[in-house]
Amino acid sequence: MRHDHITSTKQLSRGDIEAILDRASDIAADPSAYADRQEDALLGLLFFEPSTRTKMSFSAAIKRLGGDIVDMGPVDSSSVKKGESLADTARVVEGYADALVMRHPSEGSAQMASEYVDVPLINAGDGAGQHPTQTLLDLYTIRESAGLDGLTIGIMGDLKYGRTVHSLAQALTNFDASQHFVSPESLKLPRNVRYDLHEEGSSIKEHTDLETILPSLDVLYVTRIQEERFPDESEYRAVAGEYQIDADLLSAAKDDLTVMHPLPRVDEIAYDVDETSHAKYFEQAHNGVPVRMALLDTLLEGEP
Repeated sequence: MRHDHITSTKQLSRGDIEAILDRASDIAADPSAYADRQEDALLGLLFFEPSTRTKMSFSAAIKRLGGDIVDMGPVDSSSVKKGESLADTARVVEGYADALVMRHPSEGSAQMASEYVDVPLINAGDGAGQHPTQTLLDLYTIRESAGLDGLTIGIMGDLKYGRTVHSLAQALTNFDASQHFVSPESLKLPRNVRYDLHEEGSSIKEHTDLETILPSLDVLYVTRIQEERFPDESEYRAVAGEYQIDADLLSAAKDDLTVMHPLPRVDEIAYDVDETSHAKYFEQAHNGVPVRMALLDTLLEGEP
């Protein structure tokens, strides 16, 4: 790793990514070999937004490495409620833990907090910004299903506010992947994300319709329209439920198409897709444990 803090996928080279994914593969193949790798290590959890998969998988990851957690708990029962600044909260919890994982509703918050602490800080989602560890487990899932080069990947849904999309699109520029983005006009990729992708020489195309490109896709990454990110409820209502897939629609796809979703889903993937060979989203969620074990093990060991 070139950085002690992991706040954005922009930090990660192809070599960084492959090193973590290779270690995650080793862990998945023989978890017992890593059972005491980080004995007595403490991971500080600072979650200022709700989380199920990310928080629980980080907790499982450090415990499966032999360590444990110290959890700030709900915001309403913490000193944040008394007006404590983010920087002060991070500096206080740093004294109790060997590494920190933070989720916050404000874009850029993880980068800011990382400037105040000396232990490794991992961004677990900063508003509509980045979610680098989700991207690592996404790439692990894609690699297990289809490899990481020579792919045509469709990313559909909330591309404007979707931090998982921004992180994944950036990371895919390290690989030979053609990226297609499908969304309503109002939820297209932000200009700064498109600029970064073009600067990296990425092949990207934007669409408002999935059916025309579905037969060419190797991977379809579906995201939820995130009501909580919209500044105006009427804007959300105008696009809610606009993009949905079901088993009938997927009959036009390749037999080996991989369908992914960072979860939670609402109505964008019908439950009949769960019964198809395309569905990989629950497997994707479970992959969060070995991937986050691999990342924590690397950071806590201080490996170059």
